[in-house]
Amino acid sequence: MDLIRVRNVEKKYKNGVTAIYDLNLAIEKGSFVFVIGGSGSGKSTLIKMLYREEKPTKGQIIVGGLDVAKLKNKKVYKLRRKLGIVFQDYRLLPKLTVYENVAFAMEVIGAKKDEIRQKVLKALEDVDLKNKVHNYPDQLSGGEQQRVAIARAIVNDPKLLLCDEPTGNLDPEKSMEIMKVLNDINKSRGTTIIMATHDKEIVNKMKKQVVTLKDGHLVNFKQKGTYDNEAV
Repeated sequence: MDLIRVRNVEKKYKNGVTAIYDLNLAIEKGSFVFVIGGSGSGKSTLIKMLYREEKPTKGQIIVGGLDVAKLKNKKVYKLRRKLGIVFQDYRLLPKLTVYENVAFAMEVIGAKKDEIRQKVLKALEDVDLKNKVHNYPDQLSGGEQQRVAIARAIVNDPKLLLCDEPTGNLDPEKSMEIMKVLNDINKSRGTTIIMATHDKEIVNKMKKQVVTLKDGHLVNFKQKGTYDNEAV
């Protein structure tokens, strides 16, 4: 069953640049998909359209049954509750502990204290940080901070996890730790993961589905792919 359907999508910015041309894509529930491509290929634009940071100029994007392009601004929260987002730059709140950073994602939707405690501890266990609940972000390594960001993104049990260059600030060893965490989340929770990346080594090692974009066009969609150097 498709969780995401992208139909005939074009994205043209106000400055006249067209970032995505006539994109068609179907992503099944439970998939793990890498989105690869060079600078300006449209990777980040696609991710931003999926969580409605950007709207397509033409076409249709369906995420979990919601027509993202037609969603009114005041209804965007309905989409955001279905997904978690992980960025390259962690975006943790520096004055909150690890526990409080993750709990914050549940507090804003009015969850009860008991449920918050249970789910936060489970999310931190899933990213192997249960022993760091009282630490502050500046007491953690970059890899640990990104794992907190992942815990925060999954604590509300989203169907979809969007990751925009989540290993971009990390060394190869820490990057592979993050990939192990994401792979475990995909397998144990059944969360669909879409990850934009330029890291060839990660893509080649993981052998997941690979969407290759070039100059805004879809040039390849492999089921168990490696980094397509020629296409990129």
